[in-house]
Amino acid sequence: MGEFTHFDPAGSAVMVDVGQKDVTERTAIAKGRIRVSQEVFQKIREGSMKKGDVLGIARTAGIMAAKRTFELVPLCHLLALTKCTVDFEYLEETLEIEACCTVKTVGKTGVEIEALTGVEIALLTIYDMCKALDRSMEMNGIRLCYKNGGKSGEYRESSACV
Repeated sequence: MGEFTHFDPAGSAVMVDVGQKDVTERTAIAKGRIRVSQEVFQKIREGSMKKGDVLGIARTAGIMAAKRTFELVPLCHLLALTKCTVDFEYLEETLEIEACCTVKTVGKTGVEIEALTGVEIALLTIYDMCKALDRSMEMNGIRLCYKNGGKSGEYRESSACV
């Protein structure tokens, strides 16, 4: 992996200069889960939560967050995303909902943080919309599953989550 890139020789935080990097197509996929109560799981699946379409709102929130990552994470670059999706899978056995955020761009820096931010905010939105029924929800397993593009090439999580 090499050295930390967000510090200058004096140890001060810096935004990485990507000016000399090659423009490449870049993709990142991140996933994470939220464990909920049986009641919340069922109401989300049925679409019967009082606040409305939980996963539809969470999808929109995740996409919006990925697009605005540069405003949330201080040293991230502003990127023109060419694709951003947030999809969900119901995991009945564990009463979890898994969020998967896929982000693409053509540029000089990767989109891993954007994908991770999309997952985090999608899950946080589920929590926010359901907290009246279950304050014990737990978010976990948030991780980068895949990335490609740039000098470091391809990364694929060993547990084959992609």
